[in-house]
Amino acid sequence: MNFFETIEARQSIRAFQNKTVEPEKLDALLNAINRAPSAGNCQAYQVYVVRDPEMKKKFAEAALRQEFVAQAPVVLIFCLDPARAARYGKRGEQLYCQQDAAIAVAYAQLAATALGLATCWVGAFNEESVSRAAGLPAEHRPVAILPIGYAAEQPPRSSRRTIEDLVRELR
Repeated sequence: MNFFETIEARQSIRAFQNKTVEPEKLDALLNAINRAPSAGNCQAYQVYVVRDPEMKKKFAEAALRQEFVAQAPVVLIFCLDPARAARYGKRGEQLYCQQDAAIAVAYAQLAATALGLATCWVGAFNEESVSRAAGLPAEHRPVAILPIGYAAEQPPRSSRRTIEDLVRELR
């Protein structure tokens, strides 16, 4: 699959097969995350890999009872690590770390798609519950939950804005 085919193929999947993600695929996905661009190469985020069924159930509950989170064989928790961007002051600690984490999640989604895996970016969750369930250090603020696995559904493609509506040229 070329890059543009990967972009076109990626969609949010909320049903997963009961099939293990192969270690080499997970390694490839984690390496893609590690290659994501970041402000000053700070990589001001931390990624937690979760396979434990009981912990995944806690994340599903924390994610407003989105049960598909627990159904995925692997769940990644992306957290901000503001201290890694502290050299840029307040902007680094409040913005760059968020941008870094968001880019890392996007890379993870595209890598998963290219590997024949499915994902769904979950941003609706109770931060405190996720932090408690994962035993996160106080400085690691969760910003995205990414369930990963093999799709058990093929939902219709969601509509997108037209390029004319989306893009404005400044002169």
